[in-house]
Amino acid sequence: MAVQDTAADDPAQRGDFAELYRRVSDAGLLRRRPLYYACRAAALLVALVLFLVGFLALGASWWQLCLAPPTALLLGQLALLGHDVAHRAVFTGRRAGDLTGIFLGNLLVGMSYGWWVADHNRHHAHPNREGHDPAADSLLFVRTAEQASRTRGLRRLIAKYQAELFFPLLSLQALGLTVATWLALTRGSVRHPVLERTLAALHYLLSAALLLVVLSPLQALAFAAVCGGVLGVYLGCVFAPNHKGMPMTGQDAARADFLRRQVLPSRNLRAGRFVHAVFGGLGHQIEHHLFPAMPVVALRPASRIVRAYCAEIGVEYCEAGLLESFREILRDLRAVGRTVRTDPPHSAAAKPGGAW
Repeated sequence: MAVQDTAADDPAQRGDFAELYRRVSDAGLLRRRPLYYACRAAALLVALVLFLVGFLALGASWWQLCLAPPTALLLGQLALLGHDVAHRAVFTGRRAGDLTGIFLGNLLVGMSYGWWVADHNRHHAHPNREGHDPAADSLLFVRTAEQASRTRGLRRLIAKYQAELFFPLLSLQALGLTVATWLALTRGSVRHPVLERTLAALHYLLSAALLLVVLSPLQALAFAAVCGGVLGVYLGCVFAPNHKGMPMTGQDAARADFLRRQVLPSRNLRAGRFVHAVFGGLGHQIEHHLFPAMPVVALRPASRIVRAYCAEIGVEYCEAGLLESFREILRDLRAVGRTVRTDPPHSAAAKPGGAW
């Protein structure tokens, strides 16, 4: 089960995208990079082994909590590698991609690969489109005044202060992924339910056994809480700048051409190589959405071609620095939160800043 390439079955899709595709393809940026991914995977697996050795050597100590944040970052990097596998940036064959993705997602990270792929397919097909993009219909955040008007009770109170609660709420992301994983695996709504259930169960059993054998119960609980919280914030901060705070797309978006449907609601990060490595290459979100199967090491050179082409055809290409992008996100969340009142508003726009 791989993430679909939403461009079209025919790469040379009609419209403006066809010319862009030709330029990127001629630059050799669509070819796979097996050596890069082999080295990246090997480095992560070596880091995982080193963590296990250090964890066992340190023993039952509260100093183990210092290992929890780097463990979370390592799990996040494994998840980002699984993201590339799902997009067929690594393997051309479905079987190899599925097995590798399930190994990375279910066994190493503890997240259902099959569930995530289905969810992510919908996002790529309709980025920032309410009712179609799962990321635009998040349980944690409301993105439009209309969504805010439908909230009730505690959910409504949270929506009102969602900008102030942004980072604390992100810490719940890993817990949410765990719940979604087990709901999907219980229902059997994945392509390989037996394999996914087995490996996910093995992940949680081995993790619990490792923690409880080495640490005291209280230390184990604290380690799991810190690791889960940091992992949630990390993954949330990787994905949030990509689309949050960008225009929500309405019903007319379905009739827009592929290039505009992917570029206009996406934001690139203006940052150095280290930040892009931490973000798993997803800081080049525009290029990733246009060419989902492109290896992450090709996204940076592709961005120069895409930026120039968008300027040539008059399509807005959004870039922002890391801090600037989070300021835009918080500004947007705060604006939507202000629309929350005791009584639902009589009318609501798609987004305080409008939609395209």
